[in-house]
Amino acid sequence: MQIQDELHALLAQIGPGRISSTAYDTAWFARLAPLDASISAAAVAWLRGNQHADGSWGARFPHYHHDRLICTLAAMIALAYYGNETDQPRLERARATLKPALKGLHDDPNGETVGFEMIVPTLLEETQRLGVYEYNGNGTLEKLIRKRSAKIAALPGGMINRHVSAAFSSEMAGPDGLHLLDVPRLQEANGSVGNSPASTAFFALTAQPGDERALAYLRQVATENDGIPFVSPFDVFERAWVLWNLSLVQKQLPADVLAACQPHLDYLERAWVPGQGLGFSAFYTPKDADDTTVAYDVLTAFGRSPDLDSVLAYESETHYRCYLIESNPSISVNIHALGALAQAGFAPDHPSVRKIKTFLTGMQSEQGAWFDKWHASPYYTTTHAVIACCAFGDHAAQTAADYEPIERAIAWILETQSAGGGWGYYEMPTAEETAYCLQALTVWQRQGGQVPLEILQHGAAWLAMHSEPPYPPLWIGKSLYSPELIVRSAVLSALLLVREAVSLVTTSY
Repeated sequence: MQIQDELHALLAQIGPGRISSTAYDTAWFARLAPLDASISAAAVAWLRGNQHADGSWGARFPHYHHDRLICTLAAMIALAYYGNETDQPRLERARATLKPALKGLHDDPNGETVGFEMIVPTLLEETQRLGVYEYNGNGTLEKLIRKRSAKIAALPGGMINRHVSAAFSSEMAGPDGLHLLDVPRLQEANGSVGNSPASTAFFALTAQPGDERALAYLRQVATENDGIPFVSPFDVFERAWVLWNLSLVQKQLPADVLAACQPHLDYLERAWVPGQGLGFSAFYTPKDADDTTVAYDVLTAFGRSPDLDSVLAYESETHYRCYLIESNPSISVNIHALGALAQAGFAPDHPSVRKIKTFLTGMQSEQGAWFDKWHASPYYTTTHAVIACCAFGDHAAQTAADYEPIERAIAWILETQSAGGGWGYYEMPTAEETAYCLQALTVWQRQGGQVPLEILQHGAAWLAMHSEPPYPPLWIGKSLYSPELIVRSAVLSALLLVREAVSLVTTSY
């Protein structure tokens, strides 16, 4: 099948969001036995079939300690409640993995998973209450509790409702913290709490026992998935990121593929709230800078006219915020804001642009990469930075200071290509990371940057051989996950970009 045909087929599959299952959310569904025995039984079976050889749960690859810890704790609690005597060896093996996971938290290059400081104290307390794990303390829990207390204190009115992003992790309240929940204002229109299967399961079990709207949402999620994803639906995010990947090759897209993009662009326009932008779903109340800036970039690139005020609403004195309340800024959000400002026609020396570039320069690692809290691979963040900066024009349009960080990033990308041609930050190359690197290198080459042709060809050859799903979960939610169609669109986009780059070089002789 031709790449353009594959893109057309991919666009037809876009919907609520295709995301890999997580042990954490599946464990919460295993706890639904008092409300729906069949959902619980299926989830328990999934947990039994997805425990790793070492006894832990979480992503098989990469081994990310935050992910393994939160998934293993949740799975142990679920099996302690609703497993049977055959699960005792599983719990014993799982228990042995917790101490190494706690010790390894500082080794994770991108830090905590979403809501980690809110959720893990509750899980550890519950494992101790059940007698399945005795936490002896190494200071980790105490630090998390302090961070959790500070975050709760910053909530408007000190309570969690659907208007704050903390609703997505509201299960952190536990049975003893229900006073933190503004229960009448917690659910979304689709019956969920924050579009989070885990939070909604907690709500239906504890906050509003047996709530019919919540149960209807949970049953729909269970029916649609083998195992449970960390979020559902994911409709805006999936559309925006897929279309962003396609925008890089827009000039190569045939008329039928461009026509297939239009309904998804219409969807983003309908979901857009002037002055606020978008959240990750049309069914999710909080809006955020990441979805807003990427969607602004996409809509503008495809000839639509979203309001710029929605992007500028997230600007602070030193950087762009993702949410009103956040523990630490996101590097990739600022990169995507930079891309949106370039799409809006801002000059490289505009104060808002300069602010982001100063922020990014201060956050760049010694080797030239950027790490971010939303993705486990620095290739995602670093390559998006290259593409955003290139959107302001070639070397002649920008200063040497503008390009120096990007030249360092390009050098790091070139130096870290594997002997086989792919790229991967952890133990092995992946299709996703290789696609990002090829996207950035070809866009850099478009702007006059020097990239050896054999590097592009070597990378594309490896990618073509490893392009099919499933893809390793490199995205950071409450645990690691993979948005399949987004990754697939990056792969196809990268292959088209390399094809174009090779064609331009060979026809110039």
